[in-house]
Amino acid sequence: MFSLPALALFFSCTDLEIEATDSLLAPNFEGIATAEEAASQVSAMYNSINGYIGDQANLYALSEVTTDEMLVPTRGSDWGDNGIWRQLHQHSWTPDHSYITNVWNQWNELQLVASEVLDSRSASSPDSRAAASFFRALAVYVILDNFGQVPIRDTEAPPLDDPAVLTGEEAISLIVSDLEAAISGLPATGPSGAENVNVSKAAARYLLAKVHLNRHIFNGSGSADASDMARVITLVDLIAADGYALQSGYFDIFRETADNETIWWINTGVGNRIWNGLHYNLVTPEQSGGWNGFSTLSEFYDLFEGPESNVVGGGQEERRGGVPLQGAPAGEDGTTDSDSDGISDGTHIGFGFLKGQQYGPTGSALTERGGAPLNFSREFISAVDGQPNLLDNDEVTGIRVLKYNPRYGGFTSHEIFFRYSDAHLMKAEAMLRSGGDPTAMVNVLRVLRGATPLGSVSEQNLIDERGRELYIEFWRRNDLIRFGQYTRDWEFKDPAAIGNADRELFPIPATQIILNPNLVQNPGY
Repeated sequence: MFSLPALALFFSCTDLEIEATDSLLAPNFEGIATAEEAASQVSAMYNSINGYIGDQANLYALSEVTTDEMLVPTRGSDWGDNGIWRQLHQHSWTPDHSYITNVWNQWNELQLVASEVLDSRSASSPDSRAAASFFRALAVYVILDNFGQVPIRDTEAPPLDDPAVLTGEEAISLIVSDLEAAISGLPATGPSGAENVNVSKAAARYLLAKVHLNRHIFNGSGSADASDMARVITLVDLIAADGYALQSGYFDIFRETADNETIWWINTGVGNRIWNGLHYNLVTPEQSGGWNGFSTLSEFYDLFEGPESNVVGGGQEERRGGVPLQGAPAGEDGTTDSDSDGISDGTHIGFGFLKGQQYGPTGSALTERGGAPLNFSREFISAVDGQPNLLDNDEVTGIRVLKYNPRYGGFTSHEIFFRYSDAHLMKAEAMLRSGGDPTAMVNVLRVLRGATPLGSVSEQNLIDERGRELYIEFWRRNDLIRFGQYTRDWEFKDPAAIGNADRELFPIPATQIILNPNLVQNPGY
């Protein structure tokens, strides 16, 4: 078991810019001298992951804001940031976009640190090597998924040698080899709660299933191979054999409590998943208000079953959540129990998709800062000319998304990264892609979430189901690409990007092209 020092994260309306650089091997590197130093390096990798996953920018922004699931409109002078958020949603980014550069640098640095632990000259323990194998595989997976090519530095070569660049099957082979080593050496951990902050056999199998599910995208073959799909099914079955399973009570899964679904949670605060979309006047005893940025498109909201309104008890499927209606007066401590769970919540903030009138801790109707009702709308309308636009929005445009709720702690250090429902849907997809019928599997999940069973399941049904189950969990871009929908039209996308397959990969940062002649800029940049 590795000790995990807590990583202090600072949250704000707009992130501090961090100058990240691609890492270089230390001069005269001859391996890590002691097992203790290697274990410390593994702990440092965990801490790096805490920052990478907890951030609202960088990988999260590339995975979510570039999709139909999330956008960040400019509201007056808020969230302008020189257009950096709008570019992602519109698919008009350029090779110097800082979040793209940061993702490249961060995850390449992680794979180099892991390679140092795995160096044959390092005195790393078997436990450290197993964890490092997992982290290198994860880092290479992220780089391959986002950039299509991975520079791999040989830790035994001279430090100034240009790293070799792996693409397609070469990169896949490295990931698979590392994950097989990780599976061999990592502990078998069931859904025990606290222990799942560390990687396990189940976490490695989950990532390996992702690799096989996406192999035909990564190697450019264009069609899923039956053997890859069979492997996905086997891996998910092995995860289930460790005790992981679907769990009812959708939003309870995202609390700091043990559940049957969480395969790997990250020791990072969930504040960015809460406050970046909530209005300034949505407050809790521990937080003076939200940052009023992130929202979702109305077309994504419409994927969910239910009436137009989204109030608690309105008949919508569970995953769409709901906004509490005007509630009972506050108790003696000034808080309310808005969900009748016996917990004094200190907030009247709803779950899931926040639409319509919002309420304060005592159940009173809130207003925005100008005094108008705080009534979140599905449209993005410019306050200047009244036309749909990502510029000049007011404080209430856009439906907000909230999976982690501040009533359970506005900055709780417990963010889920790998979850069994995803594995369940990966198995269903593998069945469909290999000629099977996943309808029963999909319906088990839908019934559990209060949605109507489907008569049959198509590819469109599956991508929609993945969206409903896994929103804001880092997977929407990857899913849309695999289902051939990342370049389709959606509101506010740049017309030049519609149907442009070049946008399925991000550009290699220009500085790295100069430094490493083995890299070739991706098409379209």
